[in-house]
Amino acid sequence: MVDRVTIKVDGMTCEHCVKAIENSVTAISGVDNVQVHLETGTVNVEFNKDVAEVQQFTNTIEEQGYTIGQ
Repeated sequence: MVDRVTIKVDGMTCEHCVKAIENSVTAISGVDNVQVHLETGTVNVEFNKDVAEVQQFTNTIEEQGYTIGQ
């Protein structure tokens, strides 16, 4: 079953940030699509909720050095 989530991320400033987050989140099993938006500071993820969990995405983003916003 496909689900979507938007995650607020603080600390993204450039295209390197976009690629780092896209690559790390895309590598998670069950992720179908990742879109990073610098202008809004958000990451949209489409995923199979039977395979992946939102906590995996937030943990991976934090491991890249970014902070999850409110």
